[in-house]
Amino acid sequence: MPEPEGLNERERRAWYGFLTMQEDVRRHMNRQLVREAGLSLADYAVLSTLFHFSDGSLRVFELRERLRWEKTRLTHQISRMIARGLVERRSCAEDSRGTHVAITEEGRSMIEKATPLHVRYVHELFLDVLSPRQLDTLAAVSQTVLENLRDDPFDD
Repeated sequence: MPEPEGLNERERRAWYGFLTMQEDVRRHMNRQLVREAGLSLADYAVLSTLFHFSDGSLRVFELRERLRWEKTRLTHQISRMIARGLVERRSCAEDSRGTHVAITEEGRSMIEKATPLHVRYVHELFLDVLSPRQLDTLAAVSQTVLENLRDDPFDD
């Protein structure tokens, strides 16, 4: 198999621009959420996912799939959130080996406070600086890349 060539200037600008933008948006959003709501962006992701279920809980593997996180990342995040009283582990009635992660009342209160702030940050840092055409292009690019990833035969 031939050795792949490096990125040309256009590809490099697009790829590194995407990576830098993604990290900087996350960093700014995380900083603002921590300062104004006492939640990290990772806390927000877990709580907002659980919040949208009627009983506020999901099996650990279901939460991991929805967040698209690695198992160890989720395990550590849940442990930190349990220590802060934001979520709790519950045994799984349908499978004795399984565990549910459930939002607590404290977690519910925190996510209700953080959600309007999160939406405001998404607008200020991202949506409001793009034109409708740019948003449509971004949505189309995202869909194309995600479809390509779904077809990846090496994905476990």
